[in-house]
Amino acid sequence: MTNENRQALLEGFRDGTPIGLGYFVVGFSLGIVAKYVGFSPLQGFVISLLNNASAGEYAAFVVIGSDAPYFEIALMTLVANARYVLMSTVLSQKFSPDTPFYHRIFVGFDVTDEIFGISIARGGRWLNPFYNYGSFLTALPGWSLGTACGIVAWNFFPSSAVSALSVALYGMFLAVIIPPARKDKIIGGAVVISFLMSYLAEIFFPEISAGNRTIILTILIAGAAAILYPVKEDDNGS
Repeated sequence: MTNENRQALLEGFRDGTPIGLGYFVVGFSLGIVAKYVGFSPLQGFVISLLNNASAGEYAAFVVIGSDAPYFEIALMTLVANARYVLMSTVLSQKFSPDTPFYHRIFVGFDVTDEIFGISIARGGRWLNPFYNYGSFLTALPGWSLGTACGIVAWNFFPSSAVSALSVALYGMFLAVIIPPARKDKIIGGAVVISFLMSYLAEIFFPEISAGNRTIILTILIAGAAAILYPVKEDDNGS
């Protein structure tokens, strides 16, 4: 390993440490949900190790808990994680054209909102993939260990404490949606409409599973917002 790669690895580890600690806390809450579904600590660890996506995992757990077919689980995960396709496309532009393809594949394995943020914000003309690898060293263990520990804690904590801890996952979702909703009234409106439509769909269409309701509403609301309020390009075409 060259000195440049080693330095990038250490800097990624440094910047990724707070992310890993935060992932552990949120992963712990996700483990509570995983226990509801019936996963063991080992199963929860492996799932989070291979799928570092909070919303995607939570959606998958909800669908699995409703005994949905594999197709519905796959489709729900695809919809919940669709934003990572856009993030990966943007992130790929930060790499030098000479970056080997396998580095792009490995970096794409763990594109999350937080890792994407620190990667895009990093200075310099090109992004060294070893910076991302360094951030992975804390993000992946934090997320997977947090999930496993949440499942284990179920057996030791009183039910009231377990119920309180599970609320932290919803707090994470609020932390994700509130900042952009405050900055953009269109996003804010879409969030409010999604809450209302989800509530009404559960009342009037109880025969439709929770996973299918989420898929349908996500496509309809996001599609309508994109058509009615498309993002305008600036003068530079960006």
